Amino acid sequence: MRDILLPGINCYAIGEVSDTGLLVDGSDYYRALCAAAETAERFILLSGWQFDSDAQLLRDGVVECTLIGFLNELCRRKKDLRVYILAWNFSMIYSIDREWLQSWYFKWSAHERIRFCFDSCHPFGASHHQKYVVVDGRIAFLGGLDICSGRWDERDHRANDPRRVNPDGTSYPPFHDVQSYHVGSVADCLTRLFKEQWRAVCRSELDLPVTDRPSSIDLENALPIRSDRAAISRTQVKRSDIGYESVREIRRLFRDAIGAAESLVYIENQYFSSQAIYEALVRRMTDPRRSRLEIVLVLAKQANAFVEQASIGVAQARIVRSLKRLAAETGHALGIYYPAAPNGAGAETPVYIHSKLLLVDDLFLSIGSANMNNRSMGLDTELNVSWQARAGETNTFRSIRDARVNLLAEHAGLSDGEALARTTGLIEVLDGLANDSVSRLRRHPLLSASRDHEIWIEPFFPNGLPLDPEGPIFGEDSFEQIPRGGDALFPKGINWLSSLLSKGIE
Repeated sequence: MRDILLPGINCYAIGEVSDTGLLVDGSDYYRALCAAAETAERFILLSGWQFDSDAQLLRDGVVECTLIGFLNELCRRKKDLRVYILAWNFSMIYSIDREWLQSWYFKWSAHERIRFCFDSCHPFGASHHQKYVVVDGRIAFLGGLDICSGRWDERDHRANDPRRVNPDGTSYPPFHDVQSYHVGSVADCLTRLFKEQWRAVCRSELDLPVTDRPSSIDLENALPIRSDRAAISRTQVKRSDIGYESVREIRRLFRDAIGAAESLVYIENQYFSSQAIYEALVRRMTDPRRSRLEIVLVLAKQANAFVEQASIGVAQARIVRSLKRLAAETGHALGIYYPAAPNGAGAETPVYIHSKLLLVDDLFLSIGSANMNNRSMGLDTELNVSWQARAGETNTFRSIRDARVNLLAEHAGLSDGEALARTTGLIEVLDGLANDSVSRLRRHPLLSASRDHEIWIEPFFPNGLPLDPEGPIFGEDSFEQIPRGGDALFPKGINWLSSLLSKGIE
């Protein structure tokens, strides 16, 4: 495989790492986050789409650990520690599903060395969607997981788990996501990005002390990537008044990686409606000089909200139907799946896929906050991390392959994923598992579903509701004037209106 990672073109920077890899699902990530935060001496930086101060991080039945309680306790014990939280200042339509008066709560109920700031610097309809944490500029986490309600789950994804409950007492279905961890200069790179964004949106400089001490962390259940480097890529929209320029590194990265594929493209994602990614797959599949591919998609069975189904869902269904026809014509193998847990009543409970992952040939792997929809390619702020095995880096190749096998084994409910290590014939193996009633893997209904859910909307919006644009709706200089929800007086938990009105970007 040719070198995919090109600084200044499809990535912001390539940094050194002494330890790096994946943490799969919320239970392992939150446990690792707490362990890393315990080593903090000077600062912790948290950036996210959503934070809930009462999000419970540990659920071992003995110790209860909420986000704000944990951070407060750290600050009480560590006299030099400062904590900075940068959160999306969500639109008012999300207020009924978010925490009341959040900025007030973090100001008056949090320790004096915890600073909270809402990010409002986006075009109309866009969001701050980056999800990462940095500890002392030496340890970092980056991926698809926010620190909020509805995210914690174990890797067995039981249909009914009494621990999978929100602070208000409501339960939620199985939830799958992937976060990465990094020890080394990648964390310093993320520190610089955080300082730039804090200065731009919070209008103040962060004086973060340099931490020269070497860092290490012992993580439970981590999937290590045997590489000494990792690359950071962004999506960012131009904002002239604060010096931001438009950046579409993730869009270019995904297209470059797909174009380089020789045997396998493996995708896990909440959405699959990006026109840019679709075009990259079509270009690669229709090149008569290139080898046949195994293309594996693991997607959420269905969108959470009505508006998502009527916008992203319509485009996603059309893309999948087109790829299915193209694969049949060109000889590529295409398999689309979702995992589900048996609920003991002869039915299934789908596992909600929230991860954002692209893997190519077991040589390239990228995860982060970017969904494979249009808005993540050019409207929302996004952040991904990538690894690539270069010539002779056998250990990197093996660790990327092992991560893929581990993930597929989780989805299928297998304790031994040896049969999944192959690339040639992988779709045949996965189809066999999907036909096995014992397996948790299922064929996605997108491959066979009727078009009934699209008929009503086509006369008005042939391509679905226009809520998934790849750029600002009114131009790069048009920024939101609608009410913000950060200090709303509405409670969490009244989800029906939020679902109806939401723009479907999470």
